[in-house]
Amino acid sequence: MAHISAHAHRKDEHVFLAEKNYPQTQNNDFDQVRFIHQSLPEIAVDEVDLTTNFAGQKIPFPFYINAMTGGSPRTQRLNQQLATLAKRFSLPMATGSQSVALKEPTTAASFQIVRQANPHGMILANLGADATVTQAQHAIAMLKADALQIHLNLPQEIVMPEGQRRFYWLTNLAKLKTALPVPVIVKEVGFGMSQETLQQLRSIGIEHVDLGGRGGTNFVTIENQRRRFKEFNYLENWGQSTVESLLESRAMQADLNIYASGGVRQPLDIIKALALGAQAVGVSGTILHSLQKNGLDATSQLLQAWCQQLKLLMALLGCRQVKALTHCQLIFSPELMNYIHQRHIK
Repeated sequence: MAHISAHAHRKDEHVFLAEKNYPQTQNNDFDQVRFIHQSLPEIAVDEVDLTTNFAGQKIPFPFYINAMTGGSPRTQRLNQQLATLAKRFSLPMATGSQSVALKEPTTAASFQIVRQANPHGMILANLGADATVTQAQHAIAMLKADALQIHLNLPQEIVMPEGQRRFYWLTNLAKLKTALPVPVIVKEVGFGMSQETLQQLRSIGIEHVDLGGRGGTNFVTIENQRRRFKEFNYLENWGQSTVESLLESRAMQADLNIYASGGVRQPLDIIKALALGAQAVGVSGTILHSLQKNGLDATSQLLQAWCQQLKLLMALLGCRQVKALTHCQLIFSPELMNYIHQRHIK
């Protein structure tokens, strides 16, 4: 059996622990948002247009396969399946962090399989916020990527046994944005973003942001379970939910291209995120769980159903285009209203 490095083994651990902790009944803040039903929408389903813009490209459906995995033989098989799905539905797809492939070139195949399986699709490379320009260029070239996700994962690093302990990232993000030939998407990994963070990103010229809110895969839980004494369980609810992050982004939605991810369970969550101002919605844990539990064909059928249901839901709301969803009337729970008032969100 081939030797697997500690870094590659960690990638397998992440996938194993994400599935182990996948909740069968999953509640999150999307449940705190309701639409006001209108009985006379005056629309036909065939009139609904699901296209939207994502990182400078037009895409046929308002969701994408978000960063998950790569770095080991097991995750190479998963990436191949994810890329196959991305090709079937013309969905953008991000790989997991390629830092392992830069350190251990033998693992690069587990990422390159994505481009091999989807030669003409929209693929996003992925690195951490401390990546150098040269590393970013290598990551982009490795996948012939159309954009680069730079992930922010401070709580994960704090809890990770071998995590970083220096977090001076903003100047480096500005350097990457200026130097790279493809769009840079700054992405949280499940802890959400605040108005203050978004203002910092806007101040250095970042144009594309994936809010990556709490509510889905929890990297504090995953990293804490890798610790001997599991002593960071009190941080498991750290951060802003995806809905809270979308509310935080309201004042900057005219200046930033906002994408939402974290805890997306079904098409109605996608529609709610779009109504709250996201241009497109990232899905990861739900797809990965389906792939591992039910296989490629069943997951393909699931995504086919999602694409059909999105059109039906937009017709239910009387919306012909994705942007029209932002005009829908929403009702927030008392808990969310309290959040809105305390954060002075308009």
